[in-house]
Order: sequence, then C-alpha cells, then structure tokens
Amino acid sequence: MKLSTKGRYAVTAMMDLAIHDKIGPVTLADISQCQGISLSYLEQLFAKLRKQGLVEGVRGPGGGYRLARPSDQITVASIITAVDESVDITRCRGHEDCQDGERCLTHELWDDLSNRLYEFLDGITLDQFANRPEVQAVAKRQDRDVNRHHFIFRRTAA
Repeated sequence: MKLSTKGRYAVTAMMDLAIHDKIGPVTLADISQCQGISLSYLEQLFAKLRKQGLVEGVRGPGGGYRLARPSDQITVASIITAVDESVDITRCRGHEDCQDGERCLTHELWDDLSNRLYEFLDGITLDQFANRPEVQAVAKRQDRDVNRHHFIFRRTAA
C-alpha cells in the first residue's frame, strides 16, 4: 500500500490541530508554514475534513480551524478515509477482478493485510499519537523553528 500525499498531509494537519487544540483555532497558514504543506492543498483537504465532521471553522479575529470533536474520538483511519484515501492494497481495489476479471491467487492475502492495516489505523486516535513524547518533541521543535510559539502566546494572552 502506498499512501498518497493527500492522506499523509491530512493526518499531519490534523495532528497539528490536535497538538494545538487547547490553545485555540489554528490557521491553515500556520499549518502550511509549520508543516511545509501548500496552503491551497490544505484548503482542499480541509473542505473534505469539514464535510466529514472532523474539523470546524472559526470565523473572526483569532479564527482558524479546530477539531470538531475531541482528539480521542478521531482515528487516523477516519482522517484518511475522509479525504477519499483507501487502505486497500489489493491490485483490484477489492473488486475481486485482479486477474482477467477473476480473483487472483493472492487476493485473500492482500485483502487480509488491508483489513489489518485499517484496523491498526482505526485503533490509533489523534490524542494517543499526539501525546507520544517523540511527537511532542517534534511539535516543539517545529513551533520554535517557525517562531510559532510567539504567535500562539500572543493569541492566548489577548
């Protein structure tokens, strides 16, 4: 299975929101700068994430996006599927027509692996992943590198 940039970027952006959720809404510009993801690409992803009820927009000064529900209720699998990604690694995308319109010899193997991969990703919430010490260390470094901490501090001090 090869997860495209769409799925990877959606998970990364949602992790950024989860890590900064207690502070308040996060702008797509902040995520773009901190994570190195194109702003226009983030806008497309967030339209899908909003439509699936994973994020909500906050208008006005200090606005941006926030998680639509607690981070312990959002799984990595739900994010990937929200942006139209699949965790199916069969050649036929589950249609069982892998070999000349029929099921191939190894279809069952790849189907089982797809199911286990989905179960694995569905068993990891944003909260679980965001609270890993390694992830927290990366987030602090990224915030420091783009001077994001000062922006967040100013927003919360107002």
